Amino acid sequence: MTDEDGAEETGSTLPRRQLGRFLREAREGAGLTLEKSATLMEWGKATLQRIEKGTTEKVRVRDVLSLCEIYGLSQSKSAIAKGLAEQAPVKSWWQTYSGSIATWFNLYVGLEAGAKDLAQFQPLIMPGLLQTAGYARAVDRLYFSDESEEELDRRAEVRAQRQNILTRSRNPTTAAFVLHESMLRTVVGDHRVMAAQYRHIADLSTHDNIDVRVMPFRAGLPLGTALPPFIILDFGRDVRGKLEEPPVVYCESYAGSVYLEVQSDVVRFRRAFKIAQGASLDPRSSRDLLREIAKGVRE
Repeated sequence: MTDEDGAEETGSTLPRRQLGRFLREAREGAGLTLEKSATLMEWGKATLQRIEKGTTEKVRVRDVLSLCEIYGLSQSKSAIAKGLAEQAPVKSWWQTYSGSIATWFNLYVGLEAGAKDLAQFQPLIMPGLLQTAGYARAVDRLYFSDESEEELDRRAEVRAQRQNILTRSRNPTTAAFVLHESMLRTVVGDHRVMAAQYRHIADLSTHDNIDVRVMPFRAGLPLGTALPPFIILDFGRDVRGKLEEPPVVYCESYAGSVYLEVQSDVVRFRRAFKIAQGASLDPRSSRDLLREIAKGVRE
């Protein structure tokens, strides 16, 4: 995750890439090849390929809806594709929860699934990739208070699928986490839930691809200001050494999410993460602290 020069190697932008990812998955789900789909659209293969890679500057909504029809997508999923096609091609994209794209379609999840490396700073709540089922359920019951038990179960299943990127046997995602101590001292659910959560993170941190560090209270403000929660996602390089996709910084708030791709923004957040890591306990000491807190909770 050191490509400070790579944020702008490609002209594709996030809305276009997300649309391409969405359409590619829809095509594969329909059992259609790139060639067959392009033929049905009366296009050349390269035209559809550019759309799926997110490198087409102009995307016509009617073409996207035609692809949705070919792939047999429902009206709600077609509306998502339409919403993505209508997004302006910009380098920093703000997605409000009340916007034109369905709120249940979490664009971040698609990015996370495709990432080769990620770095996350979290001062407030356990990262979704590290949450136990008990912790997640306690949070969901509060935030999604109007949802049924069945809907909460569905959310739990989605989260479990997301977490598989860290523990799968083939090409697991490399992940680095900096967790502020204030998060560890904030009780969610009850003490039994928290003890299980501490042990879970400690166990995960023994994996070679997972680096977990705790920033203690005594670290103060290493950057001279409070850091917001953020995630840096990197997508690796192809066989020619070119970036598969530009790196993205994802910041979430109560009102929505911002996705940053401008090189200066990516570099700034990389620097912030490096400083936060340097102000934190090393991985071994962090693991020991987590287990010590878990033991104290049980007692």
